[in-house]
Amino acid sequence: MPGFSAAEGTIYQYSIIDSLLAGNYNGELTIGNLKKYGNTGLGTFNRLDGEMVFIDGEVYKINSKGKAVKIEDTERTPFATAAFFKTDKIIKVDSAKSLAELNNKISSAIGSENIFYVIRIDGKFSQMRTRSIPAQTKPYVPLVKAVKKQSIFRFKDIEGSLVGIKTPSYFKGVGVPGFHWHFITKDRTAGGHVLDCVFTDMAAKVGSYNDFFLQLPETKNFLETEFKQDKQNELKAVEKDSKKK
Repeated sequence: MPGFSAAEGTIYQYSIIDSLLAGNYNGELTIGNLKKYGNTGLGTFNRLDGEMVFIDGEVYKINSKGKAVKIEDTERTPFATAAFFKTDKIIKVDSAKSLAELNNKISSAIGSENIFYVIRIDGKFSQMRTRSIPAQTKPYVPLVKAVKKQSIFRFKDIEGSLVGIKTPSYFKGVGVPGFHWHFITKDRTAGGHVLDCVFTDMAAKVGSYNDFFLQLPETKNFLETEFKQDKQNELKAVEKDSKKK
């Protein structure tokens, strides 16, 4: 990308969350190009085909059956966020009985809510609940409708890694305000978008990021979409576990 050099303290993002919410599921960015801007991140794939876990320089797809598959550099994404992971702070988490509790404990320890953070937690989780959405076919429906077909996966006493990005609240419409987590097992065979988790005695490695670089798509659908409507309620519905029991 002309004029952009991926720096240690920069968050790179392709497209905006409101575009994904609108049903723009095809992008031009290849996974090979995404890797130029980081070694850690989150996203999805064209046709909304699975959840992306970008970890240790490799990109994995968690498909609608919950299985993780390493992705070739030629595949493309309609929405992704990446950074070169760094550890500026280690936060000890004695226990987390829910994802909400984990978020609260990290928020209370990081300091400012007005910059970006990339977080990684490795270890054994007593419970983990994730989801993935099946690939869509045209005509694409908005994400709030597509997520109703999500598959839910439950794990117990599973070793793996949480990869999270915390985005400032003022980034509504561009990113996912607050925490956004994906999970992948230690053996890189399963995972998904995190809906809930339970664990004890873990350490969260946290990197702080003050710079943000946004690359906008040049697809016809993106250029013709109107982004006048506030989609925060749709985003909250998408992030919620609609099949929680």
